[in-house]
Parts: sequence; structure tokens; C-alpha cells
Amino acid sequence: MAQELGIKPNAARGQLSRWGIRRAGTGSSPAGRITAQYDADEVRDAAARRPGRGARTDLLNK
Repeated sequence: MAQELGIKPNAARGQLSRWGIRRAGTGSSPAGRITAQYDADEVRDAAARRPGRGARTDLLNK
């Protein structure tokens, strides 16, 4: 998922949190570690709505 979003794997959870996306459940990795699972459609929708590179979002609230 992180690669699809263009972010580092360790940053995915923080980015999804900033977008307001909650974990849909948990699973396990091939190594047996617990992993968070997110609704793919919700993640894709949030990624499509994010501003483009260099967007001045600070100017929207003035």
C-alpha cells in the first residue's frame, strides 16, 4: 500500500491517520506478525482527494 501511495512503508500508518482513515481489522504477515488492514476503496478515495505536489493548501482558509 505504501508503494502505491508513494510514501515510505513506515509512514503509511501516520498518513492514513492524518487522512482520518481507521483500521478495518488486523491480519498476520507471512512472518506471523500482526498487521493492520485498511479498506482499500477508502484509501484510494483519500489518495485521489489529496492535493498535488506543491499545492498551497495554507491559502484555502484565508
